[in-house]
Amino acid sequence: MTLSTKRALLKGFLDMLPLCLAVIPWGILCGSLAIQNGFSAFETQAMSLLVFAGSAQLVAIELMAGNTPLLTILFTTFIISSRHFLYGLAVRHKVIDQSLRWRLPVSFVLTDELFAFSHHRKAYRTKTRLIFALSAGFSFYITWNLWTLIGIVAGSLLPDLTNLGLDFAIAATFIALVIPGIKNLATLATVVSAGVVATVLKSQGVELWLVAAALSAMTIGYLISRIQDKLEHN
Repeated sequence: MTLSTKRALLKGFLDMLPLCLAVIPWGILCGSLAIQNGFSAFETQAMSLLVFAGSAQLVAIELMAGNTPLLTILFTTFIISSRHFLYGLAVRHKVIDQSLRWRLPVSFVLTDELFAFSHHRKAYRTKTRLIFALSAGFSFYITWNLWTLIGIVAGSLLPDLTNLGLDFAIAATFIALVIPGIKNLATLATVVSAGVVATVLKSQGVELWLVAAALSAMTIGYLISRIQDKLEHN
């Protein structure tokens, strides 16, 4: 192993470390919530190992525990996870020249957290930067599964952990990831409208409040972006 490889591995781990620690409450909540809603330890851990999508896991657990129809569960989790498709499109031009042995593992660990590291113009373009990305991504994957395991144990031994407010870690993490990306009016409108619509629909007991909020926010952001483009070209 060369010195540059070692440095890339270490830097990837250290750069991702703050986010790995930030999702401790989130991972513990995910593991404990599943256990307390009747999932087995194997099923809970397998979900983190195979799905590896915190928000989708939490929503799916709550929907399944509430005996929600399968079609609603699939549609809701599909919408929540569809942002990863957009992440893939956003970095496609940076990895298109890399072999499949690099692209497949990068795609697996391309979470919100790793995507936040993907905006540098040279990201994924060299072997060193690919190693950095995989080190960051897989360190997050390992720690996410570790926090899930701790949540499984805690959910089996301790009373209901949902009363501790651990779910605030979800909001705090996404706020930290989203705020730096608000650089224009269209993005700001998307974020604000998503929050407003989600709050209103959730308070009214609308079952697909999250899906509706996401779709309406994307529509508003797209329309404002188009209007800005037309104004700039006139």
